[in-house]
Amino acid sequence: MEEHYKNSYKATEKELVSLSVYNVGCQKCDPGYQWGPGVRDHYLIHYIIAGKGVYQTGGRTHALAAGDCFLVYPDTEVLYCADPSDPWEYAWVGFTGSDAAIILQATNFSRKTPYIRNTPYGEEIKRQILHIYDARGNEFEHAVAMTGRLYTALSLFMHGARKKSDAQNTVNGYVQKGIEYISSNYSYPITVEDIAAYVGLSRSHLFRSFQTVLGVSPKEYLTEQRIRQSCYLLEHSALSITAIANSIGFDNSLYFSKTFRKKKGMSPTEYRKALPKTF
Repeated sequence: MEEHYKNSYKATEKELVSLSVYNVGCQKCDPGYQWGPGVRDHYLIHYIIAGKGVYQTGGRTHALAAGDCFLVYPDTEVLYCADPSDPWEYAWVGFTGSDAAIILQATNFSRKTPYIRNTPYGEEIKRQILHIYDARGNEFEHAVAMTGRLYTALSLFMHGARKKSDAQNTVNGYVQKGIEYISSNYSYPITVEDIAAYVGLSRSHLFRSFQTVLGVSPKEYLTEQRIRQSCYLLEHSALSITAIANSIGFDNSLYFSKTFRKKKGMSPTEYRKALPKTF
């Protein structure tokens, strides 16, 4: 009987806000091996090297096989299961960051069709995922190396994608411009109206654009950006909670703490106490 295996790595720290590797690995599954039903808090791409299985999401079941890829979206219930007679072997990479959604929007993945059959450049995609695994480690230089290789892997999906319509490209451009403004100004008390004015859209048009591309509102995206940065400051600085709140655009530390707890399930102080000191 062929030996089954699993090689995986999970990053303990996600240093980069724009794009960070969450986990990476490869596995030859046991017959009928199943993950889910459940949700992930990050994007997760699987490239199927051999064998077959099924991927369930959004009330649909997709039968997939060697050469196919499937994408798990954050906070979306999924289930995937290896075939009982020809279980799949796959390589995967999980990732987060402000660049992730806009990059994936430029690929053939979508929430309606979260898979790609007969993936163009499949062998090269597999090779790049394994390169990410080879660069694993918990130093900052490892995070940079893994992210660089992740960008290369994602660019292959973009290169093999169908051309988007002019209308879709326009919407993507609006969202990208909004993301750029948020990334440069989240430390100030900016509003959705400020973002809309910079992009050149009405507030409602900006809302629809963000929902279409990212699945969240501009306000939700701004909040997520601020909370990500607050986590970094909590982990890597001795700044007070009030100073951190001021540094990420909150003018009220109590409101910051309430927002943080809603997103992370604990207060900023509890979050900091649970982590080893790195400063």
